[in-house]
Amino acid sequence: MTPRVLLWVQHLVGVGHQRRAAAVARELARAGAEVCYLCGGLPVAGLDLSGCALAQLPAARSLDMRYHTLVDEHGRAVDAAWRARRCAALLGHFAALRPHVVITETWPFGRGLLRFELGPLMDAVERAHPRPLLVSSVRDIVEQRDDAASYERMARRVQRHFDLVLVHADPALVPFEDSFPLAHRIASRLRYTGYVSTRAPLAARALRRDGAVVVSAGGGFFGEQALRTAIAAAAMCELAPRPWYVLAGPNLAQDRVAALARLAGPGVSVQRNREDFHRMLDECAVSVSQAGYNTVVDLLAARVPAVLLPYADEREREQLVRARHLAARGLAEVVEPDVLDPARLAAAVAQVVRGEGMPAMTLDLDGARASARIVLEALQGRAGAADAGGETR
Repeated sequence: MTPRVLLWVQHLVGVGHQRRAAAVARELARAGAEVCYLCGGLPVAGLDLSGCALAQLPAARSLDMRYHTLVDEHGRAVDAAWRARRCAALLGHFAALRPHVVITETWPFGRGLLRFELGPLMDAVERAHPRPLLVSSVRDIVEQRDDAASYERMARRVQRHFDLVLVHADPALVPFEDSFPLAHRIASRLRYTGYVSTRAPLAARALRRDGAVVVSAGGGFFGEQALRTAIAAAAMCELAPRPWYVLAGPNLAQDRVAALARLAGPGVSVQRNREDFHRMLDECAVSVSQAGYNTVVDLLAARVPAVLLPYADEREREQLVRARHLAARGLAEVVEPDVLDPARLAAAVAQVVRGEGMPAMTLDLDGARASARIVLEALQGRAGAADAGGETR
């Protein structure tokens, strides 16, 4: 039997969720599964889905970082008719594939804006015969909620519907219970996979004290202030003159990029994100970046000395939590958002360049391959239980 896997993924703002899910999908396909990658967000250019089938749902995103309003690809708030069409499309893919495994990325630990289709999908899974294995795929940190009832709903959904929760983390760095207080309630379903890296981790990295400073800010929607601060910090840094590359993400409007370039002094080059970004990381003296999941995993894999400028607001705390875990273990220098200014950033860059690099720490970064193994072994175990007449839920 060729296992059929339906992987649902929805990015609402940044594209990091898509890249992590795509890495898991590729490993499932490499292990022999037939994978349908069901994308609910705006199409992502250059997304590597080798060996997988891509299905695009009517695209949606969040209007802003408050995650209160879902809008379509034209920026219009979605209505009941749109929701009905999208739900029907999702259920149509489920019925056509008849998957042995359904994976939901982030849900039920987030993506509440998509309840209108995820609820019916959960019901379809429960009604199917044979019932598919239902798996949640979640990053290391669950966003902080203001009310205990939100965590309670998440735990109950896992207990009612899900067979496995793949936590794409290493508990030696970030234990899941640090951000999900009811982890003990779903402990029998939790499986740590390790962090999902697309780069082979290095055991050691030579110091490059004369290298460049590479400044990046992810997709760019919320990184402009960090880039502005870095441009000012370059003029204040006590280190010997060196190139500073300030890389703007694809979502930052061109007129804003041009404005940044006008602020840049000698030795500072403002550019769009570059295809050779990983090579730049390998050769730089220090990376200055936000603290998103994929960014941090890249830094850990390449053992790049780093200054992190985590994004945070009244709702989004995930980057700040992750950055603090790294700082506590000496894996990065962190300048928190409430104290970020050019002088502090310049001092942090100088401190990292003069340091001894990232300390030795063995972290599991093979999360994509482990995810595929865990899912397919669980599916095989269920088939064996069914053959023996046991309970397969």
